[in-house]
Amino acid sequence: MTVNLHDTAYELEKALRQSEEYSRLKGLYDEVNADASAKKMFDNFRDIQLKLQEKQMNGEDISQEEVEQAQKSVALVQQHEKISNLMEAEQRMSVLIAELNKIIMKPLEELYGNPES
Repeated sequence: MTVNLHDTAYELEKALRQSEEYSRLKGLYDEVNADASAKKMFDNFRDIQLKLQEKQMNGEDISQEEVEQAQKSVALVQQHEKISNLMEAEQRMSVLIAELNKIIMKPLEELYGNPES
């Protein structure tokens, strides 16, 4: 029996959208977006985060000033309850996706061996 991996992936996407983790993340994201000050703070945090990631990916140096700005931004958003809750939900979703990725990659690891071991 041939398995259509794309169909299976779409089933996984549907299951992810119906999961408690995703529902909680979406609800918290909507809460942040509905609060003008929280949205502005969160958008600023994301902009800083994305700019630093882009610099890293391009092999550019990150200045001490940029590091300090990022640290201040993190400290600020962690003090905002709605954003802090959203970030915790994002972290849980990230862990879940990493676990799913590990499961998906298992056949290749068995075939080629695990480079981490």
